[in-house]
Amino acid sequence: MSNRLQERLGALPAARLKGMRRGIEKESLRALPDGKLALTPHPLALGSALTHPHITTDFSESQLELITGVHAGVESALEELTRVHQFTYRVLDQLGDERLWVSSMPCGLPTDETIPIGRYGSSNVGRAKSVYRMGLSHRYGRRMQTISGIHYNWSLPDVSSEEYFALIRNFRRQAFLLLYLFGASPALCSSFVAGRPHELQPLGDGSMFMPHGTSLRMGRLGYQSEAQASLAVSYNSLEGYGASLQDALTRPWPAYEAIGIRNLGGDYNQLGTSLLQIENEFYGTIRPKRVIHPGERPLHALRERGVEYVEVRLMDLDPFETVGINAQTMRFIDVFLLHCLLSDSPDDTPQEIADLAQNQHLTAARGREPGLKLRRDGREVGLTDWGLELVEQCLPIAAALDAAQGGTQHVDAVRAAKAGLEHPDSLPSARVLAAIEQQHGNSFVGFVRAQSEQTRAALLALPFTAAQQAEFERLTAESIQEQKRIEAADTMPFEIYREQYVSPARLGMAPGRLPVAA
Repeated sequence: MSNRLQERLGALPAARLKGMRRGIEKESLRALPDGKLALTPHPLALGSALTHPHITTDFSESQLELITGVHAGVESALEELTRVHQFTYRVLDQLGDERLWVSSMPCGLPTDETIPIGRYGSSNVGRAKSVYRMGLSHRYGRRMQTISGIHYNWSLPDVSSEEYFALIRNFRRQAFLLLYLFGASPALCSSFVAGRPHELQPLGDGSMFMPHGTSLRMGRLGYQSEAQASLAVSYNSLEGYGASLQDALTRPWPAYEAIGIRNLGGDYNQLGTSLLQIENEFYGTIRPKRVIHPGERPLHALRERGVEYVEVRLMDLDPFETVGINAQTMRFIDVFLLHCLLSDSPDDTPQEIADLAQNQHLTAARGREPGLKLRRDGREVGLTDWGLELVEQCLPIAAALDAAQGGTQHVDAVRAAKAGLEHPDSLPSARVLAAIEQQHGNSFVGFVRAQSEQTRAALLALPFTAAQQAEFERLTAESIQEQKRIEAADTMPFEIYREQYVSPARLGMAPGRLPVAA
């Protein structure tokens, strides 16, 4: 550990460490018992996907997103995530026998155009959310959008935007470690790659895999696009980041101009024809974030008021964990993010940005391959060697967190990470492949079906009080009423709403008062 890192850690009072906050957003497909995608609408008993604070949909009507509030403790965040799952499962159970698909890589998918896009009602803001998703389907195909993951939102008190960007640069440099340790998507259903070029190997009938893969979701088959590959977004400052994002949000892109905003029948194909329709379309392993005002563009909020927290976006669903993540993993992320914040963070360069993309693809596809080399500072370095260095530097940070909060759980989490680097067979990605091969006849769908059924039974068996049920039913009713209120208050024609929302003027100037579109 460098002296500077030690000094910065020593200067962090326990009160600030205790002020660390985190929240979770978890996506999961709704699937049928046979491992096929459920094509039913978002259940009304779960409330309005537009306005419910904890239960919404992501890209697809069949893709739930379960959201916690902001938590001071890892355990309380997990408890809330578990309660949201329990209510969701009770609703699904009453309606039939759908279950949440516990893998990041999707279940058996129908033809691309049959995958249903999320619907959010008749208001302008609801229509804009659906049109944005229609744009994603034209630009990238619907299959790619059915990949699911966990987003981990994290903040520490009194961190400046400049410091958050330094954290983000270091996170991007070292993200391979999280992919290696927690990637859990080394295999997939062959319906996902039907008709697409890929480097996967066959695994039994109807499954494909990479023998040393960690997270196919974060590799070349995941959230990738030729258009976005042309972006070399720099994270050296809020100003530079804002400028490169503004460029992508306003630069016309010929392939998207060819799609057009509307089709010949007058239906909307997309919100706009620029390289990105809106900020959320920009895929990254981590994002600077700020809570936005109603109708405000996220980029404007960042420019006006600075970074409030970061959103970690590379975590796979862990099919062996009831809610897709466990406390030890969350504690390691907390330590890792503190390490990214406290370490020296030189500016990134175009060459480094290219190297980091290559490191990500290598780790996703071949992370457990013995002797795998990544690029660091223009030279090759062994993934395991680099990982062990980082873990060693994380130990004093973990000890400081344990001193502030009591116990030894952060140090335990770092030691578990070290064990994962030394014993790749113990990693989730290796355990997934072992279970597929040894217990499910080389069937990815067979494995995830069994884990999904087990998860469903476990969550339905947990105690759930009448008061908890009543509280969720109240949120359902309130969200439906709130959607109706928004719809009744709309007076502006949708085309005017759309033009105003995507206007470049809204990216850096005081916003109007339109409801937010994504």
